[in-house]
Amino acid sequence: MTFGNFTLDAVSGHLYRSGTVVPLTPKAFAVLHHLAANPGRLFTKQELLDAIWPGVFVGDAVLKVTIREIRKALGDDAHFPRFIETAHRRGYRFLPFAGAPTTDSGTGTGTGPLGGLSPIAATSAPAGGYAPTAPPVHYARSRDVNIAYQVVGSGPLDIVFVMGWVSHLEYFWNEPSFASFLTRLASMSRLILFDKRGTGLSDAVAVHELPTLEQRMDDVRAVMDAAGSERAVLLGVSEGGPMCSLFAATYPEKTEALVMIGSYARRLRDIDYPWGPTRSERDAFCRRLLAEWGGPVGVEERAPSLAHDPAFRTWWASYLRMGASPGAAVALTEMNAEIDIRNVLPSIRVPTLVLHRTGDRCLFVEEGRYLASRISGAEFIELPGDDHLPFVGDQNAILTEIATFLARRRIRKPTERVLATVMTISVPDTASGELKEIYDREVTWYRGTTLPVPDGLSAFFDGPARAVQCAAAIAAASGIHELRAGIHIGEVDPVSENGPVIRVSRHLASAAAAGDVLVSRTVVDLVPGSGLQFEDRGSVHLPRTDTDLPVMALRHQA
Repeated sequence: MTFGNFTLDAVSGHLYRSGTVVPLTPKAFAVLHHLAANPGRLFTKQELLDAIWPGVFVGDAVLKVTIREIRKALGDDAHFPRFIETAHRRGYRFLPFAGAPTTDSGTGTGTGPLGGLSPIAATSAPAGGYAPTAPPVHYARSRDVNIAYQVVGSGPLDIVFVMGWVSHLEYFWNEPSFASFLTRLASMSRLILFDKRGTGLSDAVAVHELPTLEQRMDDVRAVMDAAGSERAVLLGVSEGGPMCSLFAATYPEKTEALVMIGSYARRLRDIDYPWGPTRSERDAFCRRLLAEWGGPVGVEERAPSLAHDPAFRTWWASYLRMGASPGAAVALTEMNAEIDIRNVLPSIRVPTLVLHRTGDRCLFVEEGRYLASRISGAEFIELPGDDHLPFVGDQNAILTEIATFLARRRIRKPTERVLATVMTISVPDTASGELKEIYDREVTWYRGTTLPVPDGLSAFFDGPARAVQCAAAIAAASGIHELRAGIHIGEVDPVSENGPVIRVSRHLASAAAAGDVLVSRTVVDLVPGSGLQFEDRGSVHLPRTDTDLPVMALRHQA
């Protein structure tokens, strides 16, 4: 058995370093061999005592002395482990790929973001550079909100890690398996972590002001800017996947690649999406959250392999409590239930990897397959296991696939098309010149870009909620009751004046009733949490494609 420049010879019972015997007592050799034969597996102290000293009463102190002897022989550091990791109050594990070389092994392509590193080298834990303890917390300003973030490692590319549901940066590092997972990611990158607004260490916001997908994208951009990252791999876990997908489609110039782990396209069940929970099941879960928040709620579905581990249950309960209030957790759950990115997926043009475990009890594997099937060129890898949380269970399989994907990723050509929301205002004959001034002012305020169309007023936005809010603001400021607006989302060439999305937007503006802001259903699916309310208006026939487009109208506020 070989790791790094060490060899364990089970026949002779010796440990060798570069061919030279390293003194080690028989019991220490047995413990090292037992751990190294099962890399990544956490052995409790009792399991090790039973395996090495069967039938003999031996206290924890003897095991501690033995581990200390092993570390001395390996030149290992308990605080910056390369070989033996201590899980506080739980036991020990032999780090996967321990001591693997962190230079080119000759198996890489030499053209990927890892500069030719092999996938195994990319997931090895370096001897130093960052610790498996909480790194410093920094803050980025996103409009009027402070977003907490951390930067770990100094690899050849940036990875922005987006955790699902709730998060807490410092509590990430309190769980050994999570700390190990993040440390491996940081060994292949410069890893950027953040808490979404309203959760963890970021600014608290009112429950009714929790971030929309659009605001989360703003927060990611703010964090990337603060961290000096011009381009990054977006890695989304669970609920983090939809936001990362929308970001990749909207900002391909900022997205190196997209990785989704145990994620989904829609959270609620639908006729052609039969895997999500029903609305009544989702409501029951929200009631359960309110009743059980403060304890390890949901651990059985998210981490079944550790659901009966007292230390993990304690950590999970604390992590949730520190990550969000009960009201915020319910509000996030209800808001996420309304998100639907199915129509966005074909617009993703960056290299994409979708990972999903076969027995995931929280999100079915079919949901991962669906994601990959709708993204051109996406790779789908199904892995064994029942755990939803990627750092629980066989995390090494996930990390190896990520490293392999990044190592062989091809350099892609810049795309001229981006996902954008197009707003068109139909100008009535009675409109005055003041309308154009109002239009220009509001488009600028909502960060839109005017499109060069020959008639009407059109602009595109990097977020659907901003487009709808802009149309409503123009109507309110102008006082023109017969003003009509049409809004649609899709792939847009910013310099074109007559692309399909622009044509649909103009057609919706023409079909709208006086005073209406008419939007396609896809727009509605992407704005949960914005406070915008809509009413069904059936469908609008699109003559050019001979299809009927489901539409809704912005509900006028009393």
